[in-house]
Amino acid sequence: MSSSDKKKLDLQELMEALQNLDMENVGGWPAPIKLAAAVLVFVAVVFMGYMFSISDGYAQVDTLQRTEADLMQKYEAKAFKAQNLDQYRKQLDDMKEMFGSLLSQLPKETEVPGLLEDITHTGLGSGLEFKKIELGQEAQKEFYAELPITIDAAGDFHGFGSFVSGVAALPRIVTMGDFVIKPAKGDFGRQLDIVITAKTYRYSSTGAAGSKPGSATPKGGKK
Repeated sequence: MSSSDKKKLDLQELMEALQNLDMENVGGWPAPIKLAAAVLVFVAVVFMGYMFSISDGYAQVDTLQRTEADLMQKYEAKAFKAQNLDQYRKQLDDMKEMFGSLLSQLPKETEVPGLLEDITHTGLGSGLEFKKIELGQEAQKEFYAELPITIDAAGDFHGFGSFVSGVAALPRIVTMGDFVIKPAKGDFGRQLDIVITAKTYRYSSTGAAGSKPGSATPKGGKK
């Protein structure tokens, strides 16, 4: 009998033995089958132990590693800030100085008439003819008050551009917006009627209510 025939016979005997196993009488199983069953049970126990114990341990390790990485990043950021603390303090001092410089450009309430005079002189020097300059209601903001100024004037386009540039060059902060420009009535030339809303600001540390609106007729202009 050849070796291949012997292997086929052994396999058939093994299959017949497995089919004839009595599950209620494990002790009566052949020794090789009992050994194989014991090995399978051992492997199953090890596998289940890995799934329920070792895998949880790996998950905890991964979580701890991520936490360690986050803490390391925070530590490095704080260490960098601590190393550059003097530089940050200098930047803070520079910002305070710059802030104080900007606040100095905000006029006090008593300086508004002088500012109106500067605006008037700038407009007259640009060739504009003022009809009216009217102060609006002062609006209180967080640390400053905003005062709108309505300017009604007449002039040509180039004079208007020169006036805007001149106001922007004033030492005090004045913003200009809400332009309304239209041809002057009865004038088919280059004359324009111009209405501008300018805004000036003053520093306010008390949060007091705004001043009452009023009007001013500039020197050299029309009533």
